[in-house]
Amino acid sequence: MSLLEVENLRVTFATEAGPVEAVRGVSFRLDRERLGIVGESGSGKTMTGRSVLRLIRPPGRIEADRMAFGGVDLMRISEREMRALRGRRIAMVMQDPKFSLNPVMRVGAQLTEGLRLRDGMSAREARAKALEALEAVQIRDPERVLDAYPHELSGGMGQRVMIAMMLIPEPDLLIADEPTSALDVTVQAEVLRILDALVRERGMGLMFISHDLNLVARFCDRVLVMYRGRIVEEIEAQRLSQATHPYTQGLLGCLPKIGGARGPLPTLARDAAWSE
Repeated sequence: MSLLEVENLRVTFATEAGPVEAVRGVSFRLDRERLGIVGESGSGKTMTGRSVLRLIRPPGRIEADRMAFGGVDLMRISEREMRALRGRRIAMVMQDPKFSLNPVMRVGAQLTEGLRLRDGMSAREARAKALEALEAVQIRDPERVLDAYPHELSGGMGQRVMIAMMLIPEPDLLIADEPTSALDVTVQAEVLRILDALVRERGMGLMFISHDLNLVARFCDRVLVMYRGRIVEEIEAQRLSQATHPYTQGLLGCLPKIGGARGPLPTLARDAAWSE
């Protein structure tokens, strides 16, 4: 049995002009591996990740024939049961830590809040657990970071704090929504090494949402390519350059190449049949 099974997932938003489908009939499985989801902005990548946590609120609506995590059908359980899974067994790292961390709370208070309120830990126990999590994401001075406010941290440090926060409960599945998009290449490499080690050492499943095809090809095990709310191709990450779908080929062809010919990048010729 796979860690996550999704069959015919649909996400629809009610608008004045009528219903708009952001995700249309998506099906996939995820084991304890690194699964990449790529596509242009608006292709449905983030909506797919948020749907797994049932974080789509009205006027949005989630429908699926089946969306099971560890054998539990996420579409059938109550909101109370879903809250017990969020954070504890399924966690999500949002794209930009500046908007995910509370700017008026110290980092330590945010890292320990769940441990104290949800798990009943003492302040001392929760602080020790938070320090351990910060050390796991290779923060060299965790005591200082715990006492800092989010604006006192660099982008890379803030992203590591967010990863630490999501990993404190030791989830079975981590959904990472473009976790390295705001980072320079050296910090990006460090964050990817941390995520890779967590997958290998903890046996965690990772859903890695990104628009960076080269990054996903190097880092992930499998790749789902999305276009207008649908999966148009699934391929092993190391074979991404050999993709056969014209949309995937078009995305690869639009990537700039160091040392390549100068001039305008090619545009992507779209076919209406891709979204049918």
